[in-house]
Amino acid sequence: MGEFDLIDRYFRRPAAAAAGGVALGIGDDCALLAPTPGMQLAVSSDLLLEGRHFLSTVDPARLGHKALAVNLSDLAACGARPLAFTLALALPAADEDWLAPFARGLLALADAHGCALVGGDTTRGPLAICITVFGEVPPGQALLRSGARAGDDLWVSGTVGDARLALEVFRGTLRLPAEAFEAARLRLEQPQPRVALGQALRGIASAAIDISDGLLGDLGHVLRQSGVGARIEADRALGLLALRRLAADAVPAPIQLDCVLAGGDDYELAFTAPPARRDAVLAAGAAAQVALTRIGCIEAQPGVRVVDASGAALARAFASFDHFG
Repeated sequence: MGEFDLIDRYFRRPAAAAAGGVALGIGDDCALLAPTPGMQLAVSSDLLLEGRHFLSTVDPARLGHKALAVNLSDLAACGARPLAFTLALALPAADEDWLAPFARGLLALADAHGCALVGGDTTRGPLAICITVFGEVPPGQALLRSGARAGDDLWVSGTVGDARLALEVFRGTLRLPAEAFEAARLRLEQPQPRVALGQALRGIASAAIDISDGLLGDLGHVLRQSGVGARIEADRALGLLALRRLAADAVPAPIQLDCVLAGGDDYELAFTAPPARRDAVLAAGAAAQVALTRIGCIEAQPGVRVVDASGAALARAFASFDHFG
């Protein structure tokens, strides 16, 4: 099977499958996008490498899902509506048994969010997946990292830390009951981007970021760009770990907290909002059908302070993922 046969068989969609905002998809040197008049384009790229971002044993359908999910998560953190994406794919070989489920997982998530595949590239090489996603957001309504203010609440969507539990099982540093491991593995391999929540938080959240490299590490980007600090209540943060009960006997509490605060691969949203907007925040979560947890607050003093139930700071360091760290 040649390169263009591969594209035609697995990635070219009928014109009817293209979402609104796409004037021309796959087939020319460039795709043509037609954003809603007056809207701003939101653009993000992510590169996934075998052995660095995913294991060679991962289900290709889950990998296709995740490859797009990590990009849609960036749009969610900006409050943008997805329009389209491009796919650059390096493959060791044109393996149909791998390509068919990969494309199925990728395009199922794309269809669920009305995001059309409009182009890209394929080549032979070590397995690598690079996606660039395009979205739109009304001028002045994008969620940014620079808007957090002292006194704001700090919120997190969904559950956090479970993906890291699965990774540690794969690494051989932890053992989990079978039920807990399968649930954690699903969180690692098939995260759900919070696209609807991001749009619902426009005009409510003061700042936002998606959690990809670890809650504290990603929150640090918000704090630096906003010129503020944060206080996090450890007990509230531990409540983000969905598998806390199932893993309680197998995973000591300090490791559970490490997974929550520094785990990564969660693709949830961390965001800030004034206390006066708590009802609006909860309404946004309900509209998006996503649980929200308030884990702390923004403070004027720079840095992050993780505190116990008595308010005493924990004398521990939490290191989030860094590709070059």
